Amino acid sequence: MQFSTMRSDDRTSTIESTISVVLGKKTLFLFNLNEPYNSVDLEFKQTYGNIVCYSWYGDGYIMVGFSYGIFVVISTHIREIGLEIFQAHDYKDNLNSIAISQTLNKAATCGDNCIKIHDLAELKDMYAIINLDDEIKGLSNLSWTDDGQLLALSTQRGSLHVFLTKLPILGDACSTRIAYLTSLLEVTVANPVEGELPITVSVDVEPNFVAVGLYHLAVGMNNRAWFYVLGENGVKKLKDVEYLGTVASVCLHSDYAAALFEGKVQLHLIESELLDTQEERETRLFPAVDDKCRILCHALTGDFLIYGTDTGVIQYFYIENWQFVNDYRHPVSVKKIFPDPNGTTLVFIDEKCDGFVYCPVNDATYEIPDFSPTIKGVLWENWPLDKGVFIAYDDDKAYTYVFHRNTIQGSRVVLADGTKVPFSHKPLLLYNGELTCQTQSGQINNVYLDTHSFLNNLKDVGPSELRQMLTQTLVLKRFSDAWELCVILKDHDAWNELGRECLHHMDVEFAIRVYRAIGDVGMVMSLEQIKGIEDNNLLAGHLAMFTNDFNLAQDLYLASSCPIAALEMRRDLQHWDSALQLAKRLAPDQIPLISKEYAIQLEFTGDYVNALAHYEKGITGENKEHDELCLAGVAQMSIRMGDIRRGVNQALKHPSRVLKRDCGAILENMKQYSEAAQLYEKGLYYDKAASVYIRYKNWAKVGELLPHVSSPKIYLQYAKAKEADGRYKEAVVAYENAKQWNSVIRIYLDHLNNPEKAVSIVRETQSLDGAKMVARFFLQLGDYGSAIQFLVMSKCNNEAFTLAQQHNKMEIYADIIGSENTTNEDYQSIALYFEGEKRHFQAGKFFLLSGQYSRALKHFLKCPSSENNAAIEMAIETVGQAKDELLTSQLIDHLMGESDGMPKDAKYLFRLYMALKQYREAARTAIIIAREEQSAGNYRNAHDLLFSMYAELKSQKIKIPSEMATNLMILHSYVLVKIHVKKGDHMKGARLLIRVAKNISKFPSHVVPILTSTVIECHRAGLKNSAFRFAAMLMRPEHRNKIDAKYKKKIEAMVRRPDTSEAEEVTTPCPFCKCLLPECELLCPGCKNNIPYCIATGRHMLRDDWTVCPHCEFPALYSEFKIMLSTESTCPMCSERLNFAQLKMVSDCTQYLQTEVEP
Repeated sequence: MQFSTMRSDDRTSTIESTISVVLGKKTLFLFNLNEPYNSVDLEFKQTYGNIVCYSWYGDGYIMVGFSYGIFVVISTHIREIGLEIFQAHDYKDNLNSIAISQTLNKAATCGDNCIKIHDLAELKDMYAIINLDDEIKGLSNLSWTDDGQLLALSTQRGSLHVFLTKLPILGDACSTRIAYLTSLLEVTVANPVEGELPITVSVDVEPNFVAVGLYHLAVGMNNRAWFYVLGENGVKKLKDVEYLGTVASVCLHSDYAAALFEGKVQLHLIESELLDTQEERETRLFPAVDDKCRILCHALTGDFLIYGTDTGVIQYFYIENWQFVNDYRHPVSVKKIFPDPNGTTLVFIDEKCDGFVYCPVNDATYEIPDFSPTIKGVLWENWPLDKGVFIAYDDDKAYTYVFHRNTIQGSRVVLADGTKVPFSHKPLLLYNGELTCQTQSGQINNVYLDTHSFLNNLKDVGPSELRQMLTQTLVLKRFSDAWELCVILKDHDAWNELGRECLHHMDVEFAIRVYRAIGDVGMVMSLEQIKGIEDNNLLAGHLAMFTNDFNLAQDLYLASSCPIAALEMRRDLQHWDSALQLAKRLAPDQIPLISKEYAIQLEFTGDYVNALAHYEKGITGENKEHDELCLAGVAQMSIRMGDIRRGVNQALKHPSRVLKRDCGAILENMKQYSEAAQLYEKGLYYDKAASVYIRYKNWAKVGELLPHVSSPKIYLQYAKAKEADGRYKEAVVAYENAKQWNSVIRIYLDHLNNPEKAVSIVRETQSLDGAKMVARFFLQLGDYGSAIQFLVMSKCNNEAFTLAQQHNKMEIYADIIGSENTTNEDYQSIALYFEGEKRHFQAGKFFLLSGQYSRALKHFLKCPSSENNAAIEMAIETVGQAKDELLTSQLIDHLMGESDGMPKDAKYLFRLYMALKQYREAARTAIIIAREEQSAGNYRNAHDLLFSMYAELKSQKIKIPSEMATNLMILHSYVLVKIHVKKGDHMKGARLLIRVAKNISKFPSHVVPILTSTVIECHRAGLKNSAFRFAAMLMRPEHRNKIDAKYKKKIEAMVRRPDTSEAEEVTTPCPFCKCLLPECELLCPGCKNNIPYCIATGRHMLRDDWTVCPHCEFPALYSEFKIMLSTESTCPMCSERLNFAQLKMVSDCTQYLQTEVEP
């Protein structure tokens, strides 16, 4: 039978009101004393076997064990009653007993010669299994002690087994070495950081305390301690020491041990017999006899014994000098102290459970924020690069703190984060974020601090987690790790955050690296300038300024060796109030300069009273330029404050023109026009002065200033005033200066009776309104032609047209409107007028302008013979614009004479084809016209016609007809003859004349003169055979009588006494195939190509002596063309002006060898 409490919704009741009894080994009967009529019978499955035992635990749960090796957990809550929460088949044959320890939160079962232990928090997990193979008769009952430390088992053969279930958690650490209790009589020493193998030390007694040093281990109980040497060859028991009282704790380091007992600390050598030490340095008892205090805590480092007392004193005893070196007095008693590995910083906890960091170097303490009153201990980080990091731990959590020793805000302690510590884990060692803990089972377990998660693998970590890790690294001041995270994040804000933290911690070198990485040139240059500063306050002041904490920067500057930097900063920031206060203390000579700057700012914000006061304070009497600025400010502020006389006098005396202008503007806004104008005038701002004089009607002053005025607006105001006074000559001059041309024209016409001047102004300015006024003036005078002209100029075309109709002045109107931007309707009106008057040419002209091509052509073809040439030209232009096949055929019929039987000149047909851009037909027509011109002896006209047609076809990328190209070549050769003969170059002239004479049929009007010239030039050039040949042609009957008398006998003599000697013509290579041929031959016998000819000599072109005319792009031999242009000033082909400096040698003539002529 057991008493307990059933689980219910009302958790307030703690009275054991339920009785539980096993009935017939099958049923569990529950009887509630408060509800006697609601008893519960719980029956279980037959397959479980008989109920062997049961036990209540927790919040109304029952664990029931059955004979077939099964145990189940049920709830007694009314809603869950009868429901199995958990079931396990622990044993194959039978289950003998169940025992539950609420203290350990464990359940133990026995059966089949073994014990199995489950964790009540997670029953499915097996915590431990203990085998008892010797107990062949079976097991009996299990039971725990109240504290859960021992588990007892009775057996069927009468044996009693007692098992240790948890050890006392005793452990210690020194540097990275730890010692911890692994059994009641066994201590393990390990160094997990350096990877040394654990050493197991067997001890003689169950210890109450354990301590470890660099080379020793101490264990003990009551007032006795045993010391062991940890050597390379094993562990050796050194000695045991009895102290004067019960020992609370022992601390070891390299040579000394310190034991705390009954409010005292005894410091003594561990191995005194091995050291040559003075007797007084072997041991010492603290505190001294006359010191009335109790030591509550102590610690031992390599150099110091440190202890805290109930009077709040923390003492530093320097072991090497064997004397006290430092003490600190706290308001209340110090319960615990935890120095860092060097002893230069320690954490202490006082009786109020508040935590502090103490620095003996500067005797300063810093309160630890958010320090939990349940904190049991503190561990400092042993990783050498993580200085200042420590954890404070209680039973549940370890809180990571960082002591920032050097920041721009001074030293401070920061809470980084907390990490959950597993149940019954005692932290022993902290190294690089890894917390080594001792467990109840005598083992060690590692816990990784949440603040050091960045040390894990960063692969596949998201940006938000990376940002959290970055925050961790910055709090821990691990800037190298933060750099790696920033590289992964690739976030500008992250880099900036790292840079700001570097500045905050005064790590200038790393800050330079960061800002250089993100391209912040200004910050890098600023940091480079200050990185060598040794004064810590001055450096911190600069960095605080860079982080925009200006008040802190000022305080730091003032505490530094260069306090003037605070003043310079405030001046740069334009914090003038602060700058003035600082200047009074630090640099009185700068007060005037700062006052001036402050006054400028106050003036800008509208505080004129204080601005005036500061301008006056800024006057030094020594610095002229500075004083002039201050006096200018005094003048302006005086005016703004209403002291106009003082301000004006000051401005008038001041040399600055700008000041006079500014003061004048202020006075003008205050409607003090007289003073404003006076200042403007003195400042030579005549436009502004005149404008102000006009505002209060002082025209006499305006007139005096006009010669200096440039503003049209002032001239206009003055002109209007003079016109109102009837002084028109002065008014018109002012209007002209104001560019008011309509007013000028109006006065010339209405008042000064000078229409000629008005007309010239209208023509010059093209004023529409002025043109209307002039038109009205001429209309009144009856000069209709002039009136029409100015009406058109004023865009009054309808009025002009009506006037021209009424007074038969349409020709004038037509001439005027033809040169204006006129609409088609206006042109049509004129055309209809001339159509009605039967004036066909004029009608056609204006129908053409209005775009009515059919009507225009009809009128042009009706024109009388006296206007025939001009009419045909206009008809061609009409058809060219119309691009209408019907109109084109009408005009062609007219030109061919099919309408009137009189064919027109072929030149009109040529022009028609050109207007229609029918270049092939135009080319054929041009050839015909040129042939006619040649027949008539007009060779230059024929040449120019063919050249223009050649150029047009070339521009349209149309192949040149070969007949046109040949005719142009022959005519050009003839033109060149005169140039070379005039220069006396008879050989070139003779060769060109030979070419012309071979085509003499193309020159029917001048056969005999050309042949005569050919004979004479060949004779002069020594070409006797050629001279004889052409002389023989002249002796033919049809030519003989036409020979000039002065050459006739000489030619007859050549024929009678022939001399056929003649030098061979010079040969040069073909530019196509390099075959040698005579230099005047244009058809290559080798490649059968027509070779381009030189427009200067008529010879064929050479590849390495090639140039072109920059105007017509016809080729020429560079050397020959250059010689020709030394005496000639035009191109012989296109007649454009040219000099040899414009010629350029063509290195690659391939594009010019591409044929442009039809084959």
